[in-house]
Amino acid sequence: MEVIEEKQNDIYIIKPKGRLDSNTSPEFEKKIFEIIEKGSRNMIIDFESLDYVSSAGLRVILKVAKQLKHSDGRVILCSMEDYVKEVFEIAGFDSIIPIVPNRGDALKNFEASQIPSRDP
Repeated sequence: MEVIEEKQNDIYIIKPKGRLDSNTSPEFEKKIFEIIEKGSRNMIIDFESLDYVSSAGLRVILKVAKQLKHSDGRVILCSMEDYVKEVFEIAGFDSIIPIVPNRGDALKNFEASQIPSRDP
């Protein structure tokens, strides 16, 4: 599995390519947690090039979401093929981790959450 890493402002964009399963999830987890240890609190995981996700891959995503929430950050998932999205929905992840159609929507979601509220 290849993992492409980008940074846009203070948001890390992680793009796994291939399969996220019991063979590749340890490497994927290590890469993401290295980014978190460097201080990243906001992350987009772009699944555009992901062909398959297993329960081992789901576990890593859940672990990342919990870690980021604990440190006042968050993760947004995007660009899933329907069959990958279905796995996340069946596991109930769509109720705890935002899943949006594409990277642009994920970035807008972060931007919208950074707008300070105005009290009258």
